[in-house]
Amino acid sequence: MAERLRLSLIPATRLAFMVPGYAISAWAPLIPHVQSKIGLSAGALGLTLLAMGLGSMSTMPFAGGLLGRFGCRRLFTIAGGIVVAILPCLALAPSAPTLALALFVLGAGLGLISAARNLHGIATERALDRRLMSGFHGFYSIGCVLGAGTMSILMGSGVPPVLAISVVALAIVIALFVSAPWITDERSAAGPAYARPRGVVLVIGLLCFVVFMVEGSVLDWSAILLTGHFHLDPARAGLGYVAFATTMTVGRLTGDGLVRRFGDRVMLSLGPLLGTVGFLIAILPVHWTLAVAGFALVGAGCANVVPLLYSVVGRQTIMPRNLALTAAGSIGFAGVLTGPAAIGFVAQWTSLSLAFLILAGLLLLVARAAPKVLAEG
Repeated sequence: MAERLRLSLIPATRLAFMVPGYAISAWAPLIPHVQSKIGLSAGALGLTLLAMGLGSMSTMPFAGGLLGRFGCRRLFTIAGGIVVAILPCLALAPSAPTLALALFVLGAGLGLISAARNLHGIATERALDRRLMSGFHGFYSIGCVLGAGTMSILMGSGVPPVLAISVVALAIVIALFVSAPWITDERSAAGPAYARPRGVVLVIGLLCFVVFMVEGSVLDWSAILLTGHFHLDPARAGLGYVAFATTMTVGRLTGDGLVRRFGDRVMLSLGPLLGTVGFLIAILPVHWTLAVAGFALVGAGCANVVPLLYSVVGRQTIMPRNLALTAAGSIGFAGVLTGPAAIGFVAQWTSLSLAFLILAGLLLLVARAAPKVLAEG
């Protein structure tokens, strides 16, 4: 019976983790089409894109209370339905305000899905008594690749954007139908809709903030470094993020085995240190290939930090798991929103190399502080 549970529960959980990655990455190939259709300037587009992050931030702090009331399965299904319904609206939006509204709703749905899937992932670890979170987050990364790939192939083949995104929505419906029955119905006792993070939960949230800040900054600024400092042509400037995303995905897919072999403390110490070294290599004024290699090291080093910290959230006893997870996750996700802007501010007043050097220093702090939270978990 236990073996049957393992064989069914793990694949279903992997599929659940793929859903938000598949949905959010499918939007990326649509952006040029939507920008051209509505006639948005680069600045107006940038402001409009903030709506998705604001949507996630508006729901994530309260997702813990919703999980406590409704349970993982119901919230996962409802939020998935919201995402499915709003995806075609992105291609149909006639103006910037309607697009911003659609992105806000999409972000809100994705925030709820992320909370439900992470709490379910923690419950799955406990049920099977295995470390699985790194691998689960690896399948989120795979979902990102598949979502962007699906849209790119369909639109590249001449399929109208609204039909292409509708195909993505249908695929998500199928994924929800397959995975939802296996999502745990775990919920905590009735409590507040939102609880202020405290103790180790607050520390974990701040550590996640730094790692998410690194992820967002590499996404937005690695290409600028390669074109500005190494004069790489724009067609190849994305190689830095490709290297980062590839090693992060591979690192997460192999992370559970590495944790079983070396332990949480070693992974939480050496991972951020490897990321620090990667940033130092990336800013060396030598050659763009060395910079790309540096970003690859950053991805490998950061790959398993957040999944391991989420596992600690599931083991701590200071706060109920559902409230603790969403409280820490809300702080962490704020790093994605504020990090790239902060890096841009530093780069404007000093240099992009110094901005990346600051990120390297922050990862050193993570390497020092992250292992200490294990005693609380």
